[in-house]
Amino acid sequence: MRQFKNTSLRYGVVAMLFHWIMAILIIGMLALGLYMSDLPKGLLKLKYYGWHKEIGLTILGLVTLRVVWWIYNVRPILSDTMPAWQRFAARTVHFALYICMFAMPLTGWLMSSAAGVSVSFFGLFVMPDLISPDVSARILFKILHQWIAYGFIAAICGHTLAALHHHFIVKDDILKRMLP
Repeated sequence: MRQFKNTSLRYGVVAMLFHWIMAILIIGMLALGLYMSDLPKGLLKLKYYGWHKEIGLTILGLVTLRVVWWIYNVRPILSDTMPAWQRFAARTVHFALYICMFAMPLTGWLMSSAAGVSVSFFGLFVMPDLISPDVSARILFKILHQWIAYGFIAAICGHTLAALHHHFIVKDDILKRMLP
């Protein structure tokens, strides 16, 4: 049986579940966002936007729980054999990923609020609007949401390539620490 909590050498089951569930949701959301933005106005586009907002709120909730778990847990250490610049890059990319995990759903929620469209959470309840309707704010948050998405994609690619580099080229246990 895998350990529940992290150790100094590897991640526990809870951290692994947070990582892989959120990875699937986030990559799916980025793909859906890129796809639906080019759709013509209509019911299908509205349906996809609804899903996008609901899953975005789910991600916001999960990243909040993930940060709480991260605060109260040991984090596996990076190997001393790893060059200092790689340890710095790893910490920087992880920080960027967390910023994006918060910034994407928040700018989306702000964009919806500024458009005067309240965000429903799977039909269970409606989230409060964060700001009053404002066309200029909607445009600003739309641009921010879009550019944060591009940065998020770049950070995910860098994170994934680094993990694969460590697994296949360096042949260390960096990737294995996050696998069951």
